[in-house]
Amino acid sequence: MLKVNLQRIFAGRAVAKPYTYLVQQGFSKNFATRLRAGKLQRVDLADIEKLCVLFQCTPNDLLEWVPSAAEKDVETQPLRDLIRMNSNVSVLAVLNSLPYSKLAEVEKLISEKAQK
Repeated sequence: MLKVNLQRIFAGRAVAKPYTYLVQQGFSKNFATRLRAGKLQRVDLADIEKLCVLFQCTPNDLLEWVPSAAEKDVETQPLRDLIRMNSNVSVLAVLNSLPYSKLAEVEKLISEKAQK
């Protein structure tokens, strides 16, 4: 099943209150509720574009593929790149776990990546 899953994006972008954030960004309350809960059945391309611009990502970052039990050879499926293995990126958690002496080094690496 292909679904929209923004939990990784919310964690990576340090969005603590996804519902509030989405409503503040102009999404309807209904859409924000369904999106946050992962209960969307359909999404307009305009909404996908707006989310991608907002989170500086691609549609692939918004989507997740959960293979059905009947799916035999997942490795040959083109959708396999959309399988997420609970890989939430929490930059704040990582930064908070680092000793203060390492933060300057991390800042330098981030600056270099951002310039590319």
